[in-house]
Parts: sequence; C-alpha cells; structure tokens
Amino acid sequence: MRLSTWVLLFLPIAAGAQDNSIEQGFNHFYNLEYDEAIQAFRRAIVAQPDSPDLHNHLAQCLLFREMFRNGALESELVSGNNSFLRRPKHNPTPEIEREILDQVAKAMALSQAQLNRNPNDTAAMYALGISYGLRSNYYWIVKKSWRDSLRDATSARKLHNRISELEPNNVDARLVQGLHDYIVGSLPLMWRMLGFLAGIHGDKEKGIQTVQEVARNGRLNKVDAEIFLGALYRRENQPRLAIPLILDLIRRFPRNFLLRLELSQMYSVAGDGAKALETVDEIARLKARHAPGFDRLPWEKIWFRDLDRALENMKKVTAGGDELDLNTGVQAWLRMGQIYDMTGRRPQALEAYRKAIAYAPQAEAAQESRKYLSTPYRRNPS
Repeated sequence: MRLSTWVLLFLPIAAGAQDNSIEQGFNHFYNLEYDEAIQAFRRAIVAQPDSPDLHNHLAQCLLFREMFRNGALESELVSGNNSFLRRPKHNPTPEIEREILDQVAKAMALSQAQLNRNPNDTAAMYALGISYGLRSNYYWIVKKSWRDSLRDATSARKLHNRISELEPNNVDARLVQGLHDYIVGSLPLMWRMLGFLAGIHGDKEKGIQTVQEVARNGRLNKVDAEIFLGALYRRENQPRLAIPLILDLIRRFPRNFLLRLELSQMYSVAGDGAKALETVDEIARLKARHAPGFDRLPWEKIWFRDLDRALENMKKVTAGGDELDLNTGVQAWLRMGQIYDMTGRRPQALEAYRKAIAYAPQAEAAQESRKYLSTPYRRNPS
C-alpha cells in the first residue's frame, strides 16, 4: 500500500497477530477487507474486553477503512504530484469518528492502568504508543489538525524510545523511530523544523537501516516494515529493491490489489516494460474473472500499454452513471481525456475533460482536467 511520506510520519503501526484468535482479523486487514477485519476484532474484544491491543486494532481498521475509501492508500500519494497536504479533510460519519476515538480512549485507559501498576510494563507502553499514533493519524487525516497530530506523534515516539531503553533487543519498537528519522531527514528545512520541535533530527540513511532491520527481524511489525520499506525504496528510486518485498507481500496477501498495482509501477520505474505489462495484464485477468478481492478494483485504475483496451475500460466505468461514486467517476473521465490526447483525438479529449470537471468540480482530477483544456496531455504510452 503506497502512502505519502506525510502520512508515514504519523502512521500508527499495527501490532501483529499475537494469537490465533486475531490472526484472521489481520489477514483481512492486509487484504484490504476492512469490514471483515472489523467484525473479527469486534468478536475478539467480546472475548477479551480488557486488552488494549484489541481496541487499538479495531480503531486502526476503522481509520484505514476511511483512508481506503478516500483513496489515501493509493499510488498517487507517493508520486509527489498529488500531495496529501492538498487533499481535503476526510468526512467519516459522526458515528465512525466517535467509535475511532472511543476505541483509542479505551486502549489508552487500559494501557495506563497497567502502567500505573508497573511503570516498566513494556507491553503496556507499546500499546499506549500505538494509541497515541492512531490518534495522531486521526488528527492529521480527518481533522487536518497539525499541532494536535504532532503532539500525539511525539508522545508515541517517546514511549517507543523508552521501550528500546528497557529492552534493547525489542526490534519492533524501533519502526516508529526509523520512519520518523527517514521522513524528517527527507523534508525541506521549513518542515524539518517541526521535527526538531518534536526532538526528531532526522537521518535518512539511519532511518532506512532501522526499517530494514525491522523487516528482517521484527515479530509484530515485520509486515508493516516490508510495506513501508517498499515505499521508501520507491521514493529513493530503487525499485529493484522494492520488487522482492512486494512479491513476498502478494504471496501472503493475494487479495490486496494495491500490491499488484504497485508491482506494475515498480517494474515500469525499473525499466522493465515487459514485466510491467505482464503484471497489468494479470491484474486485468483477475478482475475479469472476479478473483477474490478484485471486484473492488475499479476498471479505471487499470492502465494498459494498449490504449484502446484502456479506453474500453474507461467507457465501462462511465457507463455506470449514477451508480458511480464521485472519485471513480471523475477519475474515469480524466483518464479518457488523457487517452484521447495520447491517440490524437483532441475534440473527444476536451469533451471528456469537461465531463470530469462537471462531474466533481472540486476534485483534484477535475483540477487536473482544467489544465488539459489548454495544453494537451502527453505521456509516453510505453
């Protein structure tokens, strides 16, 4: 799942499945099946209501479901031309917002109660750090409240730093530190000052090495570290290092279509056009035969070197009419316009861009479409 570096700065890290009772929930979570994961963790909470970890897991699923619905787990966020900072606030229902915060608050209270009994309880510290990270992510993504988000992110880091002091061999607790070091070390000076205020000086190389260590030796955070490491390799223009990680994740979570989309991009960036095309064709085959998980993948997200095939897919999407959500509809019209431009059909391209603008005037895809009204879109279709 490709995430913007802005999201990574405050992203909560899931504690991995600690027993068989919640393994199913995490399998659904990493396969993008958030409704099923939420149900699994609700059942687990009924059996273990005093577990702060389970309340964190449920809150994380609820939050990631909203991110997924809003496209915040998709490739555009990592490419740099769809900055997370320009995205509007998410608009979950009041009930969902309340449940996210309630679950975080329950986890915090349970963790704090354990720490009151034993201030060096590292399991409670870890859970409390996750809670702060989740709430930080909520403030950042849902409320766009930078100060509140930074405050909670700082608290999460301090707790996990303390775990490293008490348990030097606890690899999992280092993932937050590694991500923060990398991202703050990558920011322009103006934004890096925020990290300085939080006590994070930033060091890209050190950050990557830390995430690599968690990916190799982590127990609870191994999967998360592999996902993040793939994103960092892409950002560092090292796609060939990312490809084996993504292939391993696809093997374990075959219903996660975002991983296959990422793989096609990595092959393309690495200059292996044939592999990129093979991967896209495989995605299309999985979609066409209704493979588990792929019915949720909109056709307009599948690009082909064969632009006529791509255009056919976009037409399938726009034929959905009123059944389309705004994001899918406006993206489909934008893609149609781009394909028409690449194939020299400028009048049809202009018509498609105007339809994108009319479909969702405030969407980023509509804003992008406005640019192409005066300057045709150009992209090397290979």
